[in-house]
Amino acid sequence: MSAAVQRISVGYEFPVHFTRDLFNPGNPVLVDALSHVEKEKQHQILFVVDENVAHAWPDLAQRIQSYAATHSAHIKLLGAPHVVPGGEPVKNDLAHVLKVVELVNQFGIDRQSFLAIIGGGAVLDMACFAASIAHRGVRQVRIPTTVLSQNDSGIGVKNGINFFGKKNFVGAFTPPFAVLNDSMFLETLSLRDKVAGIAEAVKVSLIRDGKFFEFIESHAAQLGRGDAEALGVQIERSAELHMQHIRTSGDPFEFGSARPLDFGHWSAHKLESLTHNRLRHGEAVGIGMALDILYSVRAGHLPPATGDRILRTLSTLGLPMWVDELEATTGEGIPAVLAGLREFREHLGGRLHITLLRDIGQGFEVNSMDEGIVLQCIAQLKQRAAVPPVAGVPVRNAS
Repeated sequence: MSAAVQRISVGYEFPVHFTRDLFNPGNPVLVDALSHVEKEKQHQILFVVDENVAHAWPDLAQRIQSYAATHSAHIKLLGAPHVVPGGEPVKNDLAHVLKVVELVNQFGIDRQSFLAIIGGGAVLDMACFAASIAHRGVRQVRIPTTVLSQNDSGIGVKNGINFFGKKNFVGAFTPPFAVLNDSMFLETLSLRDKVAGIAEAVKVSLIRDGKFFEFIESHAAQLGRGDAEALGVQIERSAELHMQHIRTSGDPFEFGSARPLDFGHWSAHKLESLTHNRLRHGEAVGIGMALDILYSVRAGHLPPATGDRILRTLSTLGLPMWVDELEATTGEGIPAVLAGLREFREHLGGRLHITLLRDIGQGFEVNSMDEGIVLQCIAQLKQRAAVPPVAGVPVRNAS
């Protein structure tokens, strides 16, 4: 008997731009991004737009059309922008994916044409998944429009939709052709959505960069008010850290089980499901991080004073620390949130890897969690939530 070993190495490279007023005809970022591989060509492109963005920017379709007309030597629009529902519900219905695939067929979009997706993380996830399965991969240009998608999900290599009631059960790993972060889109976000997006920046600072956490901590009041300058700084640094991890971790397509960038996510994913997406993803991550910070303290890994310092920062930002669904139980009387551990283990490939903290900027992995300690941490979170807020600290309701 004999065996042949096939070894394939594939390199990926894509630009991530930070700009303002992307569709101003004088802004070269979009046309340069489309042309960075094939410069002397008219590129076919179809836009998919988050309906929340379409409502906030009613002249967006006209602005896209004017931009394409100005740069007609390089851009050919394929029909009007296709508008899809915004928010997590768009990931719960396969019909939205199939409609985007249908448009690829209708307009004759090929593997050298582009789907440009303008929207928040959920719309990017859904439409990029559609792009990844049409023709086994149509070039995708991501134009994230929320704090969370600009500092995290928009610059990653994953996409997907929810299935069987499970977060991102169906999806693929497909690097984008380009990512274009336009700060102007953030202007119309609600304060709640701005703050929710900061949770992913806090997450990456806690596991990767203590100096970045110090910036967030010292600017928490400004960030909690949605200060544009502070938001811009945290978006660029958060995006840099997420890109650095993807580039240097040695596992960009997650063949292994470790997921350090999923700190706080095992319970967050379950809470999103339990609240029927009443919680924003970032809000659920904030609660999930608070739970795992308390666990790190109770398990003896993290000094209590450090844990309190982090939780104070989360509160000052205005992230919610509690939802009643943390106490929900199954029909058998088992705490429902604990099912998130089982589902997370399955998502990771069969072995549980949970990131906890030893210090700010120092995450580490464990392969099991004591459910009794988890329940103690939930009780502690409830107790903290019952304490009257400190004067001057913003409090926002997650409902």
